Amino acid sequence: MTKHFRVTILTEEEVVYDGEAQSLVVPAQLGFMGVLADHAPLAARLKPGRIVLKTFTSGSEDESKIFNSLGKGFFEVSNNNATLLLDAIA
Repeated sequence: MTKHFRVTILTEEEVVYDGEAQSLVVPAQLGFMGVLADHAPLAARLKPGRIVLKTFTSGSEDESKIFNSLGKGFFEVSNNNATLLLDAIA
């Protein structure tokens, strides 16, 4: 069974995503960062760019969700929870 972790993507106006994921790739200030379940705690500033989230589905296929961050933001991972706070997203 594949491990998973919780991902929450927030802007000032709304909760964009709140659910389980297998992996997450975010555009950090110093380059793209990938996160899997049981990742060590970290905090990072984000720059505008593509956010790729691999989620679970009920079938055998996994689904990738792609978001485009339109502004800067902040990213935190702790206790199998990843939180992204973004200026704007498309």
